[in-house]
Amino acid sequence: MIAETVCSAAAAAGLGIAAVTAYRKRFLAAARLAAYSLVPLGLVMTGTVQWLADTAFSPTAWAGFGVLGAAWLLFSSTRAVERRRGGTRKERREAKAAAQRGAVAPTASAPSLGPGTRPAARPATAPRSDSAEDFSDIEAILKKHGI
Repeated sequence: MIAETVCSAAAAAGLGIAAVTAYRKRFLAAARLAAYSLVPLGLVMTGTVQWLADTAFSPTAWAGFGVLGAAWLLFSSTRAVERRRGGTRKERREAKAAAQRGAVAPTASAPSLGPGTRPAARPATAPRSDSAEDFSDIEAILKKHGI
């Protein structure tokens, strides 16, 4: 009886902290906190003392399984969102800092500044003699589609 009361109180406190976290616009962390706080409540609702006798016929136990399923859904959905965003806030911050530092090796050799040569001149493209030829293929496509 005392263990069930303590677990219920911990669940209520955890849901309160999750609500405050959601108020601070940290919804992913709030969902994760809600999932953690629903686990003890779900375990209390399933009833562990008379497991075999009461589980099959107890609506409270099935509701507890539903709460545990909701907690699992919150865990998995927050993890999926975290993966889609590219990791936790700390990991993104570290990756951004690493990108700003750059990846230049300090012992890299300087580029060679030997005698340069001019690149070969590009051959000039011959201008088309008839601009109507340019649009003939476009006209064929439009006629094909009935436009």
